[in-house]
Parts: sequence; structure tokens; C-alpha cells
Amino acid sequence: MQEADLDLLIRTAREAGRIALDFAGRDHEKWDKPGGAGPVTEADLAVNAMLESELRAARPDYGWLSEESPDDPARLSCERVFIIDPIDGTRSFIEGGDTWAHSMAVVEDGVPVAAVVYLPVKGKLYSAALDQGAWLNTRPIRASARTDVSGATVLAAKPTYDSRHWRTGAPAVVRHYRPSLAYRLALVAEGRFDAMLTLRDSWEWDIAGGALLLSEAGAAVSDRAGRPLRFNNAHPQVHGVVAGGQAVQAGLLAELSG
Repeated sequence: MQEADLDLLIRTAREAGRIALDFAGRDHEKWDKPGGAGPVTEADLAVNAMLESELRAARPDYGWLSEESPDDPARLSCERVFIIDPIDGTRSFIEGGDTWAHSMAVVEDGVPVAAVVYLPVKGKLYSAALDQGAWLNTRPIRASARTDVSGATVLAAKPTYDSRHWRTGAPAVVRHYRPSLAYRLALVAEGRFDAMLTLRDSWEWDIAGGALLLSEAGAAVSDRAGRPLRFNNAHPQVHGVVAGGQAVQAGLLAELSG
């Protein structure tokens, strides 16, 4: 019997963690990508190589989209596609932090159907499958039920609160931040924070895994204009992300300036 997609993601995510932690414990090469695209390390490439080899061997008919692989337009004709960020939060990884993550998803016709966000240093493995709920390790998770935006705990980078983004100025929320976008999404799915948002166009590999965690945990998630997120686009970006408990997410969208 074929291994389920979610089981496949969990198994390979744990192997990714072992590879990355081995690099984290010793000196390794790192450099900046062209065009200000951020840093990359030997670990990113080693994790990516393992995931591509294992996942594509297990599902040769699935497409492939990864931050660390050349984009292959053939994915656009595939019914199912792996969308992968080998290490999300590479700067945290380089600095010896614990908030970097492996973000992995299977997307079918634009919709995530299986997802894992794994933080090996913290021992936190978030997982979800479509219509089967979301989990942190062995515990089911649910998003916040808070109803008021004012006083809500929100994960976002400082530029998000610039007044030009808001109809009447930035909302009075309790501000927090984590460097990994995938981890921010997972923390909201877990109910640790009421919402998260990023108003910049965001790469699909940062978002796809967390998007399924959120929806399966009862949260609302959309782009900054309130539109549903769709994945495996020809240009693999989404127009920002606003996610949170149903009421808080709706309230943040209402206050954004469009």
C-alpha cells in the first residue's frame, strides 16, 4: 500500500531536520543569492537535494516547486505539486537560532491537501491534511476565538504597521515577530497568537504549508485583499497574507487600506 502524502511529508521532514541539525553543529558555507534574494547555506541545498530525491522518487507524477530548485514550468500541468521551502528562516539558522523551519506541502489544483511545518530545534512538528484537522506533534490544535482586533496578539514585521497601509492608522494590537514566515502561520494555527500578516508579495513555498494548517485549525486565511490563496501559480507568489481567528482576521482586513 502506498504511503499517504502526509506520512511521506512527516517522514522526510524529520530526515530534513537531521541533515540541517548536523550542519548547524559545525562550520558550513553560506552566501547571498543574487538580486537581494537573501542568504543561502550548504544546509539549504543539502536538505533540498534530499527532499527532491525522496519525494520525487515516491511521487514521480507530482510537480516540484522549491525555493532552492530551478523552476520547471512542467509543474503547471501536474494535478498535484510539492511546494517546499527547505529551510525557512535561513538567517535564524545562520545565527544559531531555533525558529527556522522546514515547510512542505502537497497542493492539488491550487489547494493544499497535506502539509508539514517542522522546527527541529524546538521539536515542534505541525501537520495537517485536508478535512482531517491540524496537529502539533500528537495534539490537535485550534486557532484563537478572540473577537476584538484591539488588543489582539499579532505576528508581523515592523513595516507592516506603517500608517499608509491602514485606513485610520495601524490597529492597537500587541506586536510580536518571528523570522520564519511558516512558523508565524503555524503559531496562529496553534492559537498561540490571534493573527499574523505580511503585506508584501510572498513566495508560495513560505506560505503553502502554513495555509493548510490554518484552515484545518479553524482560522481564516487570505491575501491582503481578502481573496482565497491559490498555489502553483505561473509566478509563484501570493499578494500578501492575512490570517487569524475568524473575527480578528476579518477585522484586520476591514482596517487595511486596500
